[in-house]
Amino acid sequence: MKGDRVEIVVDAGDTTRTYEVVASRAGRRVETAVRRGVVEVSEVTRSGSVVRTARFMATRVLALVEQPVPREDSSERPDRPDRPDRAGRPLREDPES
Repeated sequence: MKGDRVEIVVDAGDTTRTYEVVASRAGRRVETAVRRGVVEVSEVTRSGSVVRTARFMATRVLALVEQPVPREDSSERPDRPDRPDRAGRPLREDPES
């Protein structure tokens, strides 16, 4: 989702460096993976195509902070002020006994 962010803090010898991977366009997301001693952070499109990737040695990574975009409340959305968010509604009504 646009705005998803992952911050990576890496040990650079005598100091630390912070890198950031952000989902820059609508429909993109940021995925993380740890494989064979390498931390990989990728920006991915809806179809699964990788746009860009950042790779770091796992032994050098001090922190990996995933910061998803906060969900909007339906009352704050100007495009649909009268329609409640789907997550706020029950899937079906309970049958009366």
